[in-house]
Amino acid sequence: MDNPRADKVAVVNEVRERLEAADGALLTEYRGLTVTELAELRRELAAAGGDYKVYKNTLVRLAVAGTPGAGVSDLLTGPTAIAFVQGDVSAVAKALRDFARTNPHLIVKGGLVGASIMTAADIDVLAELPSREALLAQFAGALSAPLQQLAGLIQALPRNLAYGISALIDQKRAEGGADEAPEAAAPEAEAPEAEAPADEAPEAAAPEAEATASETAEATPADEAPAAE
Repeated sequence: MDNPRADKVAVVNEVRERLEAADGALLTEYRGLTVTELAELRRELAAAGGDYKVYKNTLVRLAVAGTPGAGVSDLLTGPTAIAFVQGDVSAVAKALRDFARTNPHLIVKGGLVGASIMTAADIDVLAELPSREALLAQFAGALSAPLQQLAGLIQALPRNLAYGISALIDQKRAEGGADEAPEAAAPEAEAPEAEAPADEAPEAAAPEAEATASETAEATPADEAPAAE
């Protein structure tokens, strides 16, 4: 644009700054909507965190030129309005979708979220997502369950450690008692060897038995003497 007017430069700068500061920017075509319907749409978008503004396509093209959002230039056809989002992009996408269901003149063309160019189909997907509050609640719930389990495990560690040490001590005591029992019984097992001399007593008494037998044998002829007479 050669020698642009100051007001146009101001609009270009405004659009660029708002795109940089916004969490998202959703582009729509509003051809056919009445002033009353546009006012109603602005109220509903404001309640969802969006600010609905109408700009000339040429000025928006200048604002996005050379930026990550340059791809939205292809969407700048027909009367275009931009819903700048501060906060939950899905909430604004949902508000646009719900309004378009009862006002078919509103057409969602796509948009810009971060550095990503969004198609109309992408905006529909965003509109189906739960709100940020609902997603945060689900995320917090998903985190809390493992954390609660971790806290329970940490609390159980001292108890389990004490039980483990106690069981180990009992096991060591049982093993020590089993090892000492055979040693205590060993002297009783050797007792039969100490009694061995008692087994040899009959052998020592054997000469006395032989002596008795000899005396008997010698006494027998004396007894038989009278029979010879």
